[in-house]
Amino acid sequence: MAMPDNAPAHKLSQREVRSIILGLLTAMFPAALDSTVMGPAMPTIGREIGNIEHLPWVMTGYLLMSTAATPLYGKLSDIYGRRLLLLAAISIFALGSLLCAVSPNMIALALARAVQGIGGGGLVSLCITIIGDIVPVRERPRYQIYTTAMWAASSLAGPVLGGYLAERWHWSWIFWINVPICLVAYLLTGSKLKNLPRHERPHKLDFAGAILLVVSSVALQFAFTSGGSRYPWLSVEILSLLALGFATAALLVWRLMTAEEPLIPIALLRNKVVLIGSAAAGLAAGVFIALTIYVPIYFENALGYTATGSGLALVPLMIGTTLGAMGAGKVMMMVKHYRFVPIAGLGIAVVCLTPLFLFPLGLPMWLIQILFGLGSMGIGTSFPVSMISVQNAVALHQLGTATSTVSFARNFGSAIGVAVFGAIVINGGATMASSGEGVMVSGAAFAEIFRWIFGASIIGLLMGIGVLWQMPENPLGRRGDSKAFRK
Repeated sequence: MAMPDNAPAHKLSQREVRSIILGLLTAMFPAALDSTVMGPAMPTIGREIGNIEHLPWVMTGYLLMSTAATPLYGKLSDIYGRRLLLLAAISIFALGSLLCAVSPNMIALALARAVQGIGGGGLVSLCITIIGDIVPVRERPRYQIYTTAMWAASSLAGPVLGGYLAERWHWSWIFWINVPICLVAYLLTGSKLKNLPRHERPHKLDFAGAILLVVSSVALQFAFTSGGSRYPWLSVEILSLLALGFATAALLVWRLMTAEEPLIPIALLRNKVVLIGSAAAGLAAGVFIALTIYVPIYFENALGYTATGSGLALVPLMIGTTLGAMGAGKVMMMVKHYRFVPIAGLGIAVVCLTPLFLFPLGLPMWLIQILFGLGSMGIGTSFPVSMISVQNAVALHQLGTATSTVSFARNFGSAIGVAVFGAIVINGGATMASSGEGVMVSGAAFAEIFRWIFGASIIGLLMGIGVLWQMPENPLGRRGDSKAFRK
C-alpha cells in the first residue's frame, strides 16, 4: 500500500535543515573529492612507487570495500540511527587517508585505500539518506543547489589539485588534505544530527553476503587485470581465479535469495524501480568513474600533457556530471515521464564518445574538451533520477537500505568499470610492448588502446539506456509500489 511522503516526527525549522545540510555537505566533500583528485595523480603514483600493474587496485581496493560496506551502513543506520554511523564513517575515512599518505609501496597503498573505502562507503549514502529523512521529495530541488555546489567545487578543484600536488609537491598530499576536512565534518555533524527524525526497524547484518561479494569481486578483478599481462588467459592461475570468482558470485546470488535478511534485501530487488534504478546507476557510474581514472593517462601518455595539464584538461569531464545532475533534478520535478531525461542524456553521451572512438588521436584539444564536457553532462542526468526514483518507491523505514542499495550499485559498477578499463590499458600496453613497440609504449599506440576504452564506454552507456527504458515511473511524492505511469 502506498505511503504518504511523511513529515519528520520532530518538525525541523528551515534554519535547522540548512544547518544539518551544511554539516552533511562537509562530510560528503572528502568522498566527492576522492573521485576527482585521484585521476591526475595516478600516472605519477605509478611512476614513483612502481608496480604499475597493481595500479588499478589503488582505485578498486577502495571501491570494493566501499561496495561491501555500503549496504551494511544502510542497515545499521536503520537500526541505530544515522548520526552514529556517519560519525564512524568519517573517522574511518580519515584513518584510511592517513594510512594512504604514509604508504611505502603500491600494495600498502591499495590496502590503505581499502580501509579508506570502508569509511567512504558510508559518507555519501548516509548523507543522501539523511537528506531524504528531513526533506520531502518535492522540496529537494530547492536544496539540490547546495549539494550541486559541493559536487561542482570538488569537480573543479579535484583534478587541478590532484595534478598540481602530484607534480609540484608529492602525491601523498592528496590524502593528507582529507584529514582536516574530516575533522571539520565530524565537529559540524556531531551535534547537529541529534535532532534527526527516527525511523528505526530491527535488522540482521549479512556479513556472509559481504564476504562473498568481496571474494568474488577480488578474484574476478585479479583475473581481469592479470590475464594477458602477468599470466596467459588460459593459465592455471587465471582459470582458477575465474572459477573462484564465478563460484562465489553464484553463492552470493543464492545467499541473496535464501538469507533471512540478505546483504541486498530481495524484497527491494523485487521492486522494479529499485532494481532498474540501481542497475542504471551502476552502469553510468562504472563508465564515468573509469573514465575519470584513465583519461588522465590518455592525456599524459597519448597527448603528451603534464600531470598539472591533465588535471586542467580533466575539468570539463568532471564538472559536466554536476551540471547534468543539477539540470536533470530540476526537470524531473516538472515532467511526467522523467525517465526520458536520463535516456536522452545517455544518448548524448554516446554521440559525444563516438568521435573519440573513431579518432582517438588527431582531434583538436578544444573539440576533445567539448566532447568530454557534453558527454559528462549526459551521464550526470542519470544520477539524480535513479536515486530519487528509488527513494520515492520505498517506505520511510526502508529509506536507508534502499539508498545504500543504489550506492552499492554505483560502487560495484565503478569497481567493475575500473577493472575492465584497467585490463584494457594494461593488457594493451603489454601486448604492444611485446610486439615491438618497446618498453615505453608510444603516444600513438596509447591512443589506439584508448580507442577500445571509449568503445567500452559506449557499450556501457547503451546498456544503461536499455535498462532505463524499462523503468516504471511512480508519481513523485507517493511512496511504495503505487500505480505507475508506465508498467
